[in-house]
Amino acid sequence: MKYLIYFIIIAAFIDTFSQLPIMSPFAKTFDSSPAFVGLIVGMYSFSNMIGNILAGYWIDKNGAKKVLVSGLSLTGTILVLYAFAETPLHLITVRFFHGLFGGFLVPAAFTVIADRGKSDKQGKKMAVSGAAVGCSAIIGPAFGAVVASNYSINWVFLIIAATMISSAVLAFVFLPSGNLKKVKEESSHSEKMLSLLNNPMLAASYLGAFSLMFAQGALAYLLPLQVEALQFDSMYSGILLSTFGITAILIFLLPINKIFDTFKHHNSMLSGMLIIGIALILLSSAYSLAFMFLCMVLYGTGFALLFPSINALIASHTTEKTRGKAFGLFYAFFSLGVVAGSTVLGLMGVTFNIGFLIAAALLLLTVCGMFIYFKKQSSQILESQE
Repeated sequence: MKYLIYFIIIAAFIDTFSQLPIMSPFAKTFDSSPAFVGLIVGMYSFSNMIGNILAGYWIDKNGAKKVLVSGLSLTGTILVLYAFAETPLHLITVRFFHGLFGGFLVPAAFTVIADRGKSDKQGKKMAVSGAAVGCSAIIGPAFGAVVASNYSINWVFLIIAATMISSAVLAFVFLPSGNLKKVKEESSHSEKMLSLLNNPMLAASYLGAFSLMFAQGALAYLLPLQVEALQFDSMYSGILLSTFGITAILIFLLPINKIFDTFKHHNSMLSGMLIIGIALILLSSAYSLAFMFLCMVLYGTGFALLFPSINALIASHTTEKTRGKAFGLFYAFFSLGVVAGSTVLGLMGVTFNIGFLIAAALLLLTVCGMFIYFKKQSSQILESQE
């Protein structure tokens, strides 16, 4: 059962990552203006945030399985429609609904994993899930580029559509429905989504997710510029990004992943953010390929500490009646961070040096604020016990 869920996570993220090398050229075939291309690329993340939030409500009301199956089926159907888009309006509409329905998948899948996991093993489970995401980050762009160059862009959409619809059938047949009766009975008494932010641990995980993906958006935007500015072959942009992904996957899957349940989740989260911040500072002053690769290994180490920890925080500090909304809001912050990272730095027009330092400053300031807060909370608990 768990392998089916990991397969669905890989399929969902390959859908996202395979778009990276093909969506801009595809949009240019409809309208060559940079504004239109930017709108098409950003539309997915915008509607994905809406889908994440809606999915959160529906998961807690109807159960994660139903939302997951619906999301897979609808996303697969929408992907087919890319092949029939003929005007810019058609493409914008398809793109909006692709992001919307795609937003159902990840919160539902991670809710299923959290519901099936033991409370003291959530960190390790989320680490393995992170490895699935990492595999998608490596496979997705290559898959999209190879299929589009050898066949056509439409075949990328059609193959992923077939995968999604097949996954929907498998999920419908093999995934247990869970304690849906209990969910339905308690859903009317569920907390409103925004009230989840009053939980300090959940708020910390959301802030961690935004900071992580802001850095990720900055990295995706600035690293190719850095490679170009240093006059290295453009292929090294992809290789460097793969390096951080491979590093994270190794940490996720090797026996070292036991650390995610050995240490407190918020401590490993802060450690991951600190390491990523240091990696970005070092990257801002990197002028050799060897040093850049070292920075990406460091970045991947931080990512590996951070991603499972923020997911495990949500799983550990929610109940069955609030977990769907919690994961929905969490992945909305993920999408927002990606958009903000690339968009803000792009509008500022900064060099890669300054851009990496800005992203690092955001992470390190967040770490300092969280550290002070957690330290204060620990002191208050010790005083109350005395």
